[in-house]
Amino acid sequence: MAKTLAQFTITPDAQGDYTLHLEDEDGETLEYSASYEQLDLIVEAIEEQLDSDEEDALGVDEDADETPEEE
Repeated sequence: MAKTLAQFTITPDAQGDYTLHLEDEDGETLEYSASYEQLDLIVEAIEEQLDSDEEDALGVDEDADETPEEE
């Protein structure tokens, strides 16, 4: 079963990479090192997922901007 994310931080290190601290609801913290490129890929994946979910959640219809044909 997946744990619930409680909070996270991202801090740069002296070598030009970043350290991600992910804390769950029980206070357990995992630490990961990531490059700029890896963080950029994470951001892109999150944006794609949120964009997809936003359309579903809001009931966005891609044809909504089109005006109905007049008879």
